[in-house]
Amino acid sequence: MNDHNKVYLFVHIIWSVYHQQALLTKPIRKVLFANIQKRTEEKGIRILIINGVEDHVHCLLQLHPAQNLLQVIKSVKTESSEWLNENKLLQVDFEWDEGYAAYSVSPSVVNQVIDYINNQEEHHKTKTLEKELEVFEKMQVPG
Repeated sequence: MNDHNKVYLFVHIIWSVYHQQALLTKPIRKVLFANIQKRTEEKGIRILIINGVEDHVHCLLQLHPAQNLLQVIKSVKTESSEWLNENKLLQVDFEWDEGYAAYSVSPSVVNQVIDYINNQEEHHKTKTLEKELEVFEKMQVPG
């Protein structure tokens, strides 16, 4: 085996607006997600796709082995909420809910997850965040 490591750590992360307020209109999401992509790239964080609806965000990232998931999420959430507030893009002070959900993703289904995240608006016409998370919970390995 050669000396080059091959590490494929994909994580699907979901986090919501504080109290699931529907604050992220489509124009806000467009500039917010572009800003998140730009800032994370500058820090060596690889987001494959980020999308969402008015009250929550989905993100698929590829972690570098030295990156800490909690620190990456905390950085993204802190910087993005500060950016929204500093630029006064909303009429209220913005904050994210404290928690998040993170699911490991097999490299073999990365494209399916990208499609899923890409279609969030359509998906959430018929399903709430709570119902979506229930489906994810049912996929967990019993322990």
